[in-house]
Amino acid sequence: MSDKPLDGHRVLVLVTNYGVEQDELLVPVRRLREDGADVTVAAVSSDPIVTLVGDRDAGETVEPTTVLETVDSGAYQLLLIPGGTINADQLRLQPKALEVIKTFATSGRPIAAICHGPWALVEADVLRDKTLTSYPSVRTDARNAGAKSWVDEAVVSDSAQGYALITSRTPKDLDDFVREVSKTLAGETPTTGEARR
Repeated sequence: MSDKPLDGHRVLVLVTNYGVEQDELLVPVRRLREDGADVTVAAVSSDPIVTLVGDRDAGETVEPTTVLETVDSGAYQLLLIPGGTINADQLRLQPKALEVIKTFATSGRPIAAICHGPWALVEADVLRDKTLTSYPSVRTDARNAGAKSWVDEAVVSDSAQGYALITSRTPKDLDDFVREVSKTLAGETPTTGEARR
């Protein structure tokens, strides 16, 4: 039997094929896999994922695990959405991505999004009555989408409306973000309706 804390847990990561912030994709994927989680990276196409650093400098190129259109969202326990301005802006235009997000929220499974990642949650209309954080430029969009409040914190976890939402601001918050994602996967979720910071 494995002694890894996340052994047997399955995580789905949604990205486009260009513009995802390098560390917001690679750091959570690596750390969750190191702890035993089975992480699937689903991209819009089977082409390599070209990451960026700071939205402008070329980052690493990553092969997706699968393509978005073939994803069975029911097979995963947590959905993770990395940022990157270009990635997040394009992801929210993908009907299948929005369908997956809505499915996770309505089924009560946790969603984690960092930086500009919550843009997709705005489009999917799953932020009503939530307390969250993000890159500051997403703040007004989140409020307009019905979020209860936006806070400037490294990580926020909120279980209002029947599902856990974990959010962080930037790559500088990745340690806190991945720690909260791991706790949630392991079953340590906040009380319904309360935000944990």
